[in-house]
Amino acid sequence: MSCITLLSDLGLSDAPVAIARGVLMQHVPGATMVDISHEVQPFNHAQAAYLLSGVYKHFPQGTIHLLVFDLFSDTAPRVILSEHQGQYFLCADNGLLPSALRALPQRSWLCLELAGEDDYVAWLHAAGRTIAMLHQHKKPAEAGLAEYTLKPGKINEARITGRIAECDVIHIDQYENVVTNMTRQRFEALRGAGRFTLQFMLVEEVREISSHYQDVREGYKLCRFNSNGYLEICVNHGNAAGLYGLQIGSRHNEIKIFFE
Repeated sequence: MSCITLLSDLGLSDAPVAIARGVLMQHVPGATMVDISHEVQPFNHAQAAYLLSGVYKHFPQGTIHLLVFDLFSDTAPRVILSEHQGQYFLCADNGLLPSALRALPQRSWLCLELAGEDDYVAWLHAAGRTIAMLHQHKKPAEAGLAEYTLKPGKINEARITGRIAECDVIHIDQYENVVTNMTRQRFEALRGAGRFTLQFMLVEEVREISSHYQDVREGYKLCRFNSNGYLEICVNHGNAAGLYGLQIGSRHNEIKIFFE
C-alpha cells in the first residue's frame, strides 16, 4: 500500500487536520500517512512550493502527496490528480504544484469539480476516493477520469536589477534559519568568479558562503546553501530570524546581494 503525505496551511490548533486524517482512514484504512507540514503560512504559495519541492523526491515511487492548501481559491474548486516522475499529487488547481515542480506535471486528470454546496469535507472525500482507486492499482482512465491541464504556477525567485539581487524570505525553519528565494544555481551564475556582499536589514552584511554552521564562531552570522539548494541566513547556535527581525513575506527584510 502506497504512502500518503500531507501538506497544508491548516495549522494544528484546530480540527481540520484531524478531519483530513479521519476521512482518509474511511477510504484507505491502514494506510501510512506522513506529515510534511501543517504550519505553512496561510495562502503562502512560495513557502508551500519550497517545502514540497524539497520533500517529494525523497519518497518512493507511487507515493501519493495530498496538498490540502488554498483549496477554494477558484470560483469552481476542483480536485486534480497529477502524476510526475512516478509520484502522484492530489491538489486544487491553484498553481502550487507547477510552482513546486517548476514545470507542469507530466499528466493530470480531473477528479471532481465541486458544486456550490460542497465544502472542505466533500473535497477530502473526493481525494480519498481517488487514493483508494490508486491503492487498488486502477488507472485514472479506467475510473473514467478526464485528462486535465493545470494552470501554470508562479516561480518565486530573487529579482535581479543589474548586479543587484533583491531576495524574499520564503521559509523560516525550526532553528530560525532564514531561507531566501535565491538558489545556488542562480547565485553562482550571477557571481561568476567575483565577490559579493549579502546585506539585510540595511546594516548587516556577509561576504562569504559557509559550508557548515561551525565555519563561524558560536553566535556569529553566516550564509550558506541548504540541502534544497537555497541560500539561508543563519546564526551558529542562534536564531537569525528572531535576532534580526526577519519575517516570511515581509517588505521590511531588505535582503540584497551586491555582485562585484
